[in-house]
Amino acid sequence: MFQKLVKYSFVVLLVSALLLQGVSEIAATTESAEPMIRIGVEPEKETITLGSDGDYVIKDKVTGDVLFEGSNDSVEITLGSSAEIKNNYRLQVAFTSSEPYVADWLDRAKNAGHPTYVEPYNNGYRLFIGEFPADASFSDRTAFKNDMIRLGLAASDAFWKVVTIAEGESKLKVTSGSEAKATENSVVIESSNDHIKINGKKYRGLGEVAFNSKGTLAGINELPMEEYLYGVVPRELPPVPYGEVEAQKSQAVAARTYAMSNLGKRKADGYDLLPTTSDQVYAGFEAEHPVSNQAVDETKGIVATYEGKLITAVFNSTSGGYSANNEDVWNSEAVPYLRGVPDAERGKALEHVPSLEVFKNHKNAKSLRAAAEGDYESDWSRYHRWNFEWTSEEISNVLSTYYNTEVGKVYEINVLERSNSGRVLEIEFVTEAGNFYEYKDRVRTALKYINASGNQASLLSTLFFIEPVVDNKTKEVIGFKTYGGGWGHGVGMSQTGAMGMAVKGYTFDEILKHYYQGIELEKNY
Repeated sequence: MFQKLVKYSFVVLLVSALLLQGVSEIAATTESAEPMIRIGVEPEKETITLGSDGDYVIKDKVTGDVLFEGSNDSVEITLGSSAEIKNNYRLQVAFTSSEPYVADWLDRAKNAGHPTYVEPYNNGYRLFIGEFPADASFSDRTAFKNDMIRLGLAASDAFWKVVTIAEGESKLKVTSGSEAKATENSVVIESSNDHIKINGKKYRGLGEVAFNSKGTLAGINELPMEEYLYGVVPRELPPVPYGEVEAQKSQAVAARTYAMSNLGKRKADGYDLLPTTSDQVYAGFEAEHPVSNQAVDETKGIVATYEGKLITAVFNSTSGGYSANNEDVWNSEAVPYLRGVPDAERGKALEHVPSLEVFKNHKNAKSLRAAAEGDYESDWSRYHRWNFEWTSEEISNVLSTYYNTEVGKVYEINVLERSNSGRVLEIEFVTEAGNFYEYKDRVRTALKYINASGNQASLLSTLFFIEPVVDNKTKEVIGFKTYGGGWGHGVGMSQTGAMGMAVKGYTFDEILKHYYQGIELEKNY
């Protein structure tokens, strides 16, 4: 009997070792139930359809009354006729979590006689002033913005946004064929095949149409966390071409950690997260892929923590060779686990921070003007290295648009300060209209390039060098050329870097612990 127990124990240990092969120890925690998550897949609409390829039932969420039943079709939900929809340009002047600040600003704006709007957002408030029709001229809006700056009700970084607001008594009108029913409550759809459709797009879980904080409609997909990740991982790190399962696992853990730490972020609008890069890209059932689903399943419940708390698991497409410290990109305190690190194969020496010579001599440097919007890198990202050139007229237009004034001729562009990862911390534009400055990640928005479609787009990263282009004969500055690397803010995990590490044999926990310094991996549920 003793020999059998010893043999059984050995088998158990062997199986356990095989299951954990290539994975460092994951801390055991008290597991809880898998959470549900709500995604605002259609965050702001006047009309939304709910349906299914199978049998479905539409219910009043509050009363439970069945409004409609059907199969392989859909119903239409619209705002009741008593609600007035307003689509206006409004000047967003601030985001704050300080209620005394909001009260003071509203009082000053009211005394100045201007319409205001306060939008709850992420445990704080967005403040808007002004109300201009959608066809209002740019010059009229610019004059208003300048007045608001002069009155101290806005700063130079205020920007215009078309805001849709429903005013008056709102009801939902649910229409199936020629029959319509009204309710003041949210409506939900359940389906026999566990797949529902919101505006024709297929999702797992439940569908719901509710009012958002603006009084318009939000289409919401509610589902278990792991099923949500099925629709996130293949969109954040596409399995084609990034099919290494360890890279996919690292993305799954990062995405799960981000989602868990941001539950309730957008509760004022009736959901947790948006399905865009504002949070994480989520594309529902039709985005799913066997490799990414496998990665989610094999890391079920695993999250990244630092000193027992969920980390801020930010990630980006491509580091450009050296990732960024969080305080070098955003106005935030240094976070111990968000430290800049080089490519894993190259050690930690700062001598490996990319230099101007490295950028100029890179064999795969790509022109942003020639590259279409989209994908990949050096080995795994086309934007590992890039360059761009502006004419004098182009750079003048770019800066005039950003600073909302005619800057005239641009004489110099000077990088005044860099971080130890090589990223630009402060830049100076010396122009005919004076000197202009920008800082950290906002530099990318100030120094836009003209993409392959002819549109202005934010510079891919702050890891760049810039030089004047000088006419050989006249010695005049006729433009500027930048040499850069990376795509995104550069903080946290590089997605294409994770792929490169996986190809070299690193496991998902090694990848995560490289990009997030000093973290632990724990099984949360």
